Amino acid sequence: MDKPAILGGDPVRTMPFSLRKCFGEEEKKAAVDVLENGNLSGFLAAPGKYFNGGQKVQEFEQAWAKKYNFKHAISVNSWTSGLMAIVGAIGIEPGDEVICSPYTMSASATCALFYGGIPVFADIDPKTYCLDPASIESRITSRTKAIIVVHLFGGVADMNSIMKIAERHGLIVVEDAAQAPGAFYKGKPVGTIGHIGGFSLNFHKHIHAGEGGLIVTDDESFALRCRMIRNHGENYVDAYPELQINNTIGGNFRFTEIQAAIAIEQFKKLPSILEHRNNLASHLIQKLEGVRGIVPPTVDEGCTHSWYLFPMKYDAEEVGMPRALFVRAVNAEFPEPSSQEQVAMTQGYVYPLYRSRVYQEQKAIGKSGFPFNVNEKIKYDYSDGICPVTEDSFEKTLLLTGLVREPLTIKDVDDFSSAIEKIVSHSKKISIKFADHSDFSQMESTVDVASRT
Repeated sequence: MDKPAILGGDPVRTMPFSLRKCFGEEEKKAAVDVLENGNLSGFLAAPGKYFNGGQKVQEFEQAWAKKYNFKHAISVNSWTSGLMAIVGAIGIEPGDEVICSPYTMSASATCALFYGGIPVFADIDPKTYCLDPASIESRITSRTKAIIVVHLFGGVADMNSIMKIAERHGLIVVEDAAQAPGAFYKGKPVGTIGHIGGFSLNFHKHIHAGEGGLIVTDDESFALRCRMIRNHGENYVDAYPELQINNTIGGNFRFTEIQAAIAIEQFKKLPSILEHRNNLASHLIQKLEGVRGIVPPTVDEGCTHSWYLFPMKYDAEEVGMPRALFVRAVNAEFPEPSSQEQVAMTQGYVYPLYRSRVYQEQKAIGKSGFPFNVNEKIKYDYSDGICPVTEDSFEKTLLLTGLVREPLTIKDVDDFSSAIEKIVSHSKKISIKFADHSDFSQMESTVDVASRT
């Protein structure tokens, strides 16, 4: 193959990858119609006709519920606030333990802290990057109340095994499917395989309204509580004391009419988006089969993947160069990106959540250590080594690309796979050239992938 660009050769391509173009005339018209109508929010924080929002909000919720046969769909102004509402709705109280993934957006764990719940981190499966059922079971105590399962990168967790564990121990399962809209597990849409779940609608997700989220559940009680927490539920409960519902102090987590109008049009495009991404991902998997030191992802029988990102496993010894140097060499085969969407390859995803200060110092709310100090005799372990697969993925083995997205083409995917093959075939020369360089294992890729969560 030609000399790698990092050694002075010609790059694989000189044209940058195309940016996503999410909005068309449909979204523009929908937004203008709301502006002309003048009703930008249909919510009132009081019982009655407008407690659950306006026409567009309810139309959007009903469209998603009907498409995937969810009994309840509840829009919120972000998936973070959606997770917070869920934790309140399922009744997490101070000192309750919630099993979480350490390899995801921070809010997938900190949502428990807002109600005094204590995140307990289980390790991930090395193939799916979702929670490992065996690790979940090893973390369960008499204080465990819930499991928050993250369907990472658009793939799906082993929900059959997780639900069996939950049933044995009487636990509530929350599905964080922020990155996996429209994904299926064994023929079932993710979101309500557990007891409650939902999706993100912020700007870099499959469909978006700038910011936003959607809670889904088949449980009547959880749905009512989420709706109350979304919209100052203390006012609602005060009007209906016969409901005898607590944990309803709410906030303003409401979706606007203009966001909902845009999201309605976006949601119509989800099937074609998923089809396009699956075609590109399937092609890339074929291209990478047999490439030394690179293991493409697999999708279990009966499951689908929505390809928010495309993960690959990297073997530095087999390739013959440090991962960070490999990433730098691959990215050198493409033009300097002007946006994170144009970065060909990144490494490691986010650092394990338990390394952040809130867990290392065990202080979340106030200065006394709440809620970590609620169970006075319990010392929570957030030290390195508690989740070895997570740490190995972050530090050594995980590669990611976002190039299996619209409007990219098979030609774009071929260029990406050609760059990988090119660098692998010249790995010895590159390693010799950079043998005296500072520690490449600490070299950062050209984009902070944490910003994509």
